[in-house]
Amino acid sequence: MYIDFHTHGKLAKKLPFSEEYTYWLFSEAKTAGLDALCLTEHFNTLGFGRLYRFIAERSEREGDTLIFDGLRIFPGMETDIAEGGHILSVGPMEAILELNRRLEPYKEKGRFLPFKELRDMFDEYPVIVGGAHPFREGGHIPQLSEEQLERFDFFDLNGKDVAERLELTKELTFRLGERFHKPVVGGSDTHQAVQYGCIRTRFENTFTTAKNLYEAMQKGNYDIDISPQAAFQVKTATLLKKALKEVHALGGDYVALLTGMINERECKNAS
Repeated sequence: MYIDFHTHGKLAKKLPFSEEYTYWLFSEAKTAGLDALCLTEHFNTLGFGRLYRFIAERSEREGDTLIFDGLRIFPGMETDIAEGGHILSVGPMEAILELNRRLEPYKEKGRFLPFKELRDMFDEYPVIVGGAHPFREGGHIPQLSEEQLERFDFFDLNGKDVAERLELTKELTFRLGERFHKPVVGGSDTHQAVQYGCIRTRFENTFTTAKNLYEAMQKGNYDIDISPQAAFQVKTATLLKKALKEVHALGGDYVALLTGMINERECKNAS
């Protein structure tokens, strides 16, 4: 099972939710060689609940996962903390949605919960908790107390950071994982499809619950696959995201533009 531990279902958190865009993303994830992904959407994105309703209505449930047109989705969320940094959580959809509702008062900058309080809340639910891109500029996860760092279940070897600083990101992230005896897994951090596959985590078996997935992570029964094209993928993805956001800001339909470009390309290839 090839899985991406850090993905998004929207182009940007301040843009409206688009069914067509999310459907395109998931279709492209399979094309990029993924069997599964953790959908760690920003906890304060517009339409968080709508995104999950859309997926649930079009999926078959298997354990904690949602099978969307053949792609296995582990529900999740990415949450900001007061210290600076992002926290991943993965588990049953009901737990993720309830946590998101409970976090409603803390979704604006200046009101984010400190990690200790957030982790205390997460401990009430069957979710696994990871430190997202712990060494990215502006984040302060490594500066948390040792007591709090011990409470992470895993750390994210992030595709965007790997693409920019491969050896340093690997060295720092794996050292952090080894220090606290926590697994390190790969997540692309993609908001659009070009970035899928820049980093993947490969398990021999397929898992349907966060609990079983985490048990395999703890045993180290996986490999991390970094694409030799990761830097190109991330750079291209960044440019495309910026261009599509500008189209939206100017009043255009970035989804129609994107899907239209893809359909035109496919027609040319077919001819």
